[in-house]
Amino acid sequence: MTNRNKLMASTIFGGSLLMSTLMATVSYAQDAVPPAEEEVVQEVVVTGSRIRRVETRTSAPLTMIDAQAMTDRGVTQAGDILNISTSVTPSYPVTDGSGAASGSGQQYPNLFGMGKGRTLTLVNGRRFVASEAGREGNAVDTNMIPVGLIKRIDIVPAGGAAVYGSDAIAGVVNYVLKDDFEGAEFDIQYGQSSRGDYNTPSLRATFGHNFDNGKGNIAFDAGWSKTDPLYWRDRPTSNLGRLTVANSANTSESDGIPSVRENFNSAFWVFNTNGVLFTTPAPVPQFLLRNAGVAQQFTAAGGIQAYDPGTIAGIPFASGGQGFDYRDLTALRSGTERRTANLVGHYDLTDRIKISAELSHAEVDGLDPIGTYASNTPLNGAATGSGVIAFTRDNAFLTPEAITSLSAIRPAFAGGAPLFLSKMWDNLLPSGATNYKTETTRALVSLAGDFDFANRNFYWDVSYSHGVTEGSEQSWGVITQRYNKAINARRNGAGEIVCAVNADTDLTNDDAACAPINPFGAGNVSEAGRNYVSTEIGQEYKNTQKDFLATLGGDVVQLPGGMMKFSVAYERREEEAEFNPLPSSLAGLTGSQVPTLATKGSYNTNEYSAEVLVPIVGGDFTLPLVKALDFNGAYRRVDNSLAGEEDVWAAGLRWQVTDLFALRASRSRNFRAPTLTMILAPTSTDLGNVGQDPCDFRYINGGPAPSTRLANCQAEWTANGYGDLSTFQNSSTNFDTALVTTGGNRDLKNEVSDTTTYGFVFQPTFVPGLTLVVDRIEVDLQDGLSVFEPQNFMFTCYDSSFRPDDVCATFIRDATGQVVSATSTTYNAGLVEMRGETYNLNYNFPLGRFFGDRDLGRFDLGVEATHISDYVTSVTGFDLTRSDGTLAQPEWSARYDVNYVKGPLRVSYSASYLSAGKVDLSDNVESKPVYDINSNLRHNLSAQYELNENITVRGGVINLTDEEPSYPTLYYGDIVGRQYYVGLKAKF
Repeated sequence: MTNRNKLMASTIFGGSLLMSTLMATVSYAQDAVPPAEEEVVQEVVVTGSRIRRVETRTSAPLTMIDAQAMTDRGVTQAGDILNISTSVTPSYPVTDGSGAASGSGQQYPNLFGMGKGRTLTLVNGRRFVASEAGREGNAVDTNMIPVGLIKRIDIVPAGGAAVYGSDAIAGVVNYVLKDDFEGAEFDIQYGQSSRGDYNTPSLRATFGHNFDNGKGNIAFDAGWSKTDPLYWRDRPTSNLGRLTVANSANTSESDGIPSVRENFNSAFWVFNTNGVLFTTPAPVPQFLLRNAGVAQQFTAAGGIQAYDPGTIAGIPFASGGQGFDYRDLTALRSGTERRTANLVGHYDLTDRIKISAELSHAEVDGLDPIGTYASNTPLNGAATGSGVIAFTRDNAFLTPEAITSLSAIRPAFAGGAPLFLSKMWDNLLPSGATNYKTETTRALVSLAGDFDFANRNFYWDVSYSHGVTEGSEQSWGVITQRYNKAINARRNGAGEIVCAVNADTDLTNDDAACAPINPFGAGNVSEAGRNYVSTEIGQEYKNTQKDFLATLGGDVVQLPGGMMKFSVAYERREEEAEFNPLPSSLAGLTGSQVPTLATKGSYNTNEYSAEVLVPIVGGDFTLPLVKALDFNGAYRRVDNSLAGEEDVWAAGLRWQVTDLFALRASRSRNFRAPTLTMILAPTSTDLGNVGQDPCDFRYINGGPAPSTRLANCQAEWTANGYGDLSTFQNSSTNFDTALVTTGGNRDLKNEVSDTTTYGFVFQPTFVPGLTLVVDRIEVDLQDGLSVFEPQNFMFTCYDSSFRPDDVCATFIRDATGQVVSATSTTYNAGLVEMRGETYNLNYNFPLGRFFGDRDLGRFDLGVEATHISDYVTSVTGFDLTRSDGTLAQPEWSARYDVNYVKGPLRVSYSASYLSAGKVDLSDNVESKPVYDINSNLRHNLSAQYELNENITVRGGVINLTDEEPSYPTLYYGDIVGRQYYVGLKAKF
């Protein structure tokens, strides 16, 4: 292949090749140029720009992670290697301890914690179809990326919209794939935690072949990997069953005693799987049915026995006892299975024209083993369709012994008065799992080349891609009307147990298919009853992306500092999304019985962009203390058929002061358009939790104006007679007890941000192989596309001096103050203000340099760190929250890498660090029992050895010291703990 064709190949794939051999550290700043071992590519396209350049250093930061780093860390999916980058907020399919489900198993890049929708994902420099139908943005699941084909991952922090368009606010992640593979390669790996769980097997095969005297190449890669789920009881920290409850010892806001205390072995005393008995359908301890002061429950077989609610700590939690264990409410981590197949190829039609193609297919199955459940409790409330079960002595499933016992305890029951049953069903549904399936297919064809005109060289590229993602979320739900019939069992004239029309008659139900259900005890639901009342619920979705991109670039004019270069581009993108609820959801058969409507919509964009690179000083033209000075600028005009027009731009300057030291700075305006999901998400109403209730005693003294919040809550409680505000605890914070209505918003517009970066690069010649790169990054975002969850509406309502009636009307409380219905949608209201720095130090050297130049191998040392000095966010636009130095945004995150290579041996060590901080910056001894979070340090060790030119074996330990997440969190660190892996690669 000619040099020109090598150059063309790098341009086609939009990669940022520094040199043909990448540095062996885990990641490194773009300016940290590794030692060359092969021919240097003279002009390349750097991620973050479409202009080819000889000098790969740019005015904006860029970090790279190479394929060797993934081998060193035993990575089986791309998200796991991104999680080690200090500028990426780790993404795991893990619950946060709030009682929320562990989720779909999908993982997304999330630069600087700004949200997955604000990080643009590229594959070979081009957009990729979105993987999900969520409301946070057009994110691409890292499970979709073929690990076996990754050459490297480029991370451009902060900005990029002027070059690539919407979503590049926090930055860009570009997966650069191998494009010239020859031979056959087989890879197998198996991993497991030191506790014998969390198995992570993977298999991969890659085949490639050059043909027609090297003019063409075709390669195929197929991979499979799997990650098992974890449960709360599987790890020491989560197995504590810890949460916080009201602290009765607290007397004031200045007594040095926190308002909440730790509660361990937490359980819901209000219900269990046998069934807890109440005299009144309200979650109050005084209303528990008691016999001589002892609470009562059903036995598993349907008898009556004493019930130990544990040490009650408010509603609905207790410590210990026989209530439903909090640790069984959700899984700790979801499981994921991945299957990928990719075909890539290219062919030189002439010496100056190349055709390339990519065909990719990925299937990802996510499993949340405890994604849903059926319950009937006083927490749910009658409006949810799943409140307590009212029953009388006439229910046919009550045993004579149970009727006698209950009548003796509650004489009114003998006369026909009802009692109330609160329970979590253990077998009403065929399964409590939620299954997520995502299938993505994408095809791309590109034609690229170059030509000479007027003594100038110009290059061009035309590509078209078509991507489709089809996904589904499926679980089991209860058909409300059928359930109401089946639960009300009577005996007919023949003595058979049948469904009754209602509680006042023994006539056979009008549905001949009705199978009666026994609610008393555990495991008593018949297969016929389960089949009668259960149905699959959820939705299917489809995302379609068609993208046409044409670029033209080249030389403009020779300046004293070098050749002025340009690039212009036109991009036409068409996006379509459709949401198709399953038949039961369309018909509104479950929960609140509100139908969920199917929706479908589309938009298109026409985008024009231009870039220019102006070498003001350079080459033979230098000035004192100005060895080189380059200006680069970019402009993009966007016309979105739904969101309207937007103009974004970027400008940067790079000043090479001396051979040792360079300064750089950039300024850009970026944007994100609302996604079709944000605009068109179907309106649905389901049981959910409302998050933090500002009037809950745990949060009433928080917020931007605590006195305003307190006064508003007190006024409402007094006006409505809700009870004692000082002990009020919203049960829907940790449990799905409210009817939450979600949907899209057709009035959304673009969010915009202004980004500034400046820094320096230091490469001292007196320490060969050493590079230090430091960059300051500042982002200001306004009109943020904010997902307003119920808690955001409530915050806005109670934290406002003049309460907005429309906002306060989005949620409804019952007679006790519990929220029974709420709303969730998206608004242009948020803001983000982020200030921080990134640090990247690399040092590579032969060990023999210090021992008489003997061949003792080579060391590669790397330090990467991100410092967040100021991070302010708001969902609503006025409730400013500062989170730097907290669990959400550690002040410091850092990683240290050491790699030693000698001949066939490679040994790697890395350490990951999170600085100490607070749960929330406003926390103190009055607010939480544990508000200071310790730092977290984890170590990893691996080695690989080339047995011969064909076989390489490897093994490693992740989290060598079995470091747990910093107490009391489940995610500030690594909840999985120590993991081992071994692998083998065979090349032929």
